[in-house]
Amino acid sequence: MEYEASLDRALEAVPDIGSGGDRLSVPDAVAQPDGAFTRFTNLQAVAEALSRDAEHLHRFVQRALATSGQFVDGVGRYNGEFSAREFEAAIDDYTEEYVRCSECGLPDTRLVQENRNTMLRCDACGAFRPIQKRRKQSTSSQPDAVEAGKTYTVEVTDTGRKGDGVAHRGNYTIFVPGAEEGDVVEIYIENTSGQLAFARLA
Repeated sequence: MEYEASLDRALEAVPDIGSGGDRLSVPDAVAQPDGAFTRFTNLQAVAEALSRDAEHLHRFVQRALATSGQFVDGVGRYNGEFSAREFEAAIDDYTEEYVRCSECGLPDTRLVQENRNTMLRCDACGAFRPIQKRRKQSTSSQPDAVEAGKTYTVEVTDTGRKGDGVAHRGNYTIFVPGAEEGDVVEIYIENTSGQLAFARLA
């Protein structure tokens, strides 16, 4: 009886971290044309839903789309014409790299600095990993470059927030609707945007 009472007290002291691998409720990206630019009008709201700094997310979106831009009053403004789908893909890529725990899959994480390195600490399972630093993209001589209009065989290693399969080739993140994690599939690249590529099953 004493053991069971101690166990009950211990369980009560454990914080409730919920269940399931996806408890994120992130608003859909809203893209608004603005002359030669595109506005990501609810970037601030997306960053808050991810519990991340909006400027940090903005800089990531710039790199993912290989463009320049500004972040003013909660809105990202990027040089070029981009769709909500492209912003969504950048958010998915950001979530996998900077938010979701690679061990338990939960979003209960925070970024911490240790010895000048940015680390992702999971408050749910205790996992602690460094953030992968992205290599600069070289479109001229990259052996694993992805080109629109070509087919490739890839392994789907992740699932995006919208349920799309996610594969990687070189520095590219490829979104493949209809594919599931663990599939090895032949894909046709419909278009690319910076380090993001959008494909369909071939």
